[in-house]
Amino acid sequence: MDKNCNVFCVTNIYLSEFVLILSVMLLIPAQPASAHPQCLDFEPPFKLQWHLEFCTQYEQFGCCDQKTDNMIAERYWGIIDQLEAAGYELCLDMLKEILCQECSPYAAHLYDAEDPYTPVREIPGLCFGYCSEFHGKCQHVVKYLTENKLLLDSSEKDVSTFCRMVDLSDQDYCYPNVLESPDLNSNLGQVLKDPRGCLQLCLTEVANGLRNPVLMLHSGDDTHRMFIAEQLGFVWVYLQDGSRLEQPFLDMSGEVLTTPWLGDERGFLGMAFHPKYWDNGCFFIYYSIQVNSSLEKIRVSEMKVSAHDMNMADPYSERVILEIEEPAANHNGGQLLFGVDGYLYIFTGDGGKAGDPFGTYGNAQNKSALLGKVLRIDVDGSVPSGQQYRIPPDNPFLGDPDARPEVFAYGVRNMWRCSVDRGDPVSHYGRGRIFCGDVGQNRFEEIDIIVRGGNYGWRAKEGFECYDIRLCYDSSLNDTLPIFAYSHHVGKSVTGGYVYRGCESPNLNGLYIFGDFMSGGIMALEEDKTTGQWKERSVCMGDKKICSFPGLINHHHKSIISFAEDEAGELYFLATVHPSTISPFGTVFKFMDPSRRAPPGKCKQKLLPVKVKGKKFPFVPKECKSPQV
Repeated sequence: MDKNCNVFCVTNIYLSEFVLILSVMLLIPAQPASAHPQCLDFEPPFKLQWHLEFCTQYEQFGCCDQKTDNMIAERYWGIIDQLEAAGYELCLDMLKEILCQECSPYAAHLYDAEDPYTPVREIPGLCFGYCSEFHGKCQHVVKYLTENKLLLDSSEKDVSTFCRMVDLSDQDYCYPNVLESPDLNSNLGQVLKDPRGCLQLCLTEVANGLRNPVLMLHSGDDTHRMFIAEQLGFVWVYLQDGSRLEQPFLDMSGEVLTTPWLGDERGFLGMAFHPKYWDNGCFFIYYSIQVNSSLEKIRVSEMKVSAHDMNMADPYSERVILEIEEPAANHNGGQLLFGVDGYLYIFTGDGGKAGDPFGTYGNAQNKSALLGKVLRIDVDGSVPSGQQYRIPPDNPFLGDPDARPEVFAYGVRNMWRCSVDRGDPVSHYGRGRIFCGDVGQNRFEEIDIIVRGGNYGWRAKEGFECYDIRLCYDSSLNDTLPIFAYSHHVGKSVTGGYVYRGCESPNLNGLYIFGDFMSGGIMALEEDKTTGQWKERSVCMGDKKICSFPGLINHHHKSIISFAEDEAGELYFLATVHPSTISPFGTVFKFMDPSRRAPPGKCKQKLLPVKVKGKKFPFVPKECKSPQV
């Protein structure tokens, strides 16, 4: 699956446990909830078993093992020897700081590794003030840090020229801002928006204590149960009264590839119930696996509910539908959903790293690859060849010898959370549309509506703008444009949402509500049905007066992982303080519009009974009971 978090209303003991977890996991006591720390190899940072001898500031959480640390130390002392021989000032502290940034949890950002137009830097991105000080004191050191002629020439000119070259466009990540920015390094802020001129919403807390909850969905069987999946591979059942069942519906933790490291995108990522689940008991899962301790894949499987307990899956029922090799640890996609056509849609990432570097045009533009795609398959039956699914007869590239028949749409980077519009409850307008949030590279995040055969532009385009100039101006691109895109000044990792079609909050009807994982922002789009254009609608958390009703709150955790819709069409989102699979601070929030509520009795639902065999744990809110000012 990219700036203010909320404070848990906890006891001193609970808060102490939280701080202890953070101090063990992180270099800085309050690590960013931005969840995009990343190493130069595009892997997540890690915690060492043994300490570092040289870059000790990154031994709690960073990107260097002892071997790399030793190599950096050897380079450092080699440069010092040359400086001494030449009679230069040694610049010991600044030289060490700069060399050790390779160990930073944000090394990929500091060294511009995510930007294909700049080769991985030999000098990390330095903020202008720090760079000016470095140039004034240590200009003579530059030639020992890089052989890049442009950098060497600029260092001999004036400080402004040199520092513009080594600065980063994103000031959050240049050194030392990356250590000092409260946006990155404060988990305990609150997501509170300016209420002026926006649709003010409140929240209710409906579940908590979850470890990176990646999705919540219902089974469409009139029981109104909610199934919440953790990235570790556990799926829990929540009943209509808010209680959670003691035993998980599904435990795939032994099979799922995941780690406790902040920002690791691998794990249990997707799940979808068959449209006829009540009759056949089938559901589908999407998760990361590792084969022979080296090869990584994503796996899509069919499973069935237990014949003896409606709240337990049959652990022996797994039937593998599809496996796709993953060349890198990031960009794993993970959405599964059934369209109104009854077919299963599978959303894969482009394979990872940065800039989709695989092959001539990247995986996303290569229709013979399954990565960077929206796949559509018929899971109701197999074919004589032994393949575990059929190809729908109207898939767009069925007769193309250069395309996989499963491909329904292509040119996607890493779609994180998609949804099917259930349509206006009266007119059914919009029914069946599939909305997706596609996470951007360096500049833009986008929202797309998936259409048959659509090319969503990546890596030629990012949002509405060119990314790969050569591909962007190819006359054959013919890409499908996003309905909305926003820059990284607003947020840096979109989390796709839903079109609200519920009953309880009529003012929200027809709004597509989504969020951003890194900024913690919640956004909405409203469609002009005359033009078909979508425009941003300002939404925000209400103030204390607005959210004064019992049970309502006006704050939430910053890292918005996923959105969800219950069986009645009401809207939720899943967020956490600290996005790690071992951090039990994931919470589910439900949207409430206090300004206009449906008439009493209108939204009552008739629920089918749920037979519970084990224990139930009642829901106990942990968020502050009184709204924030």
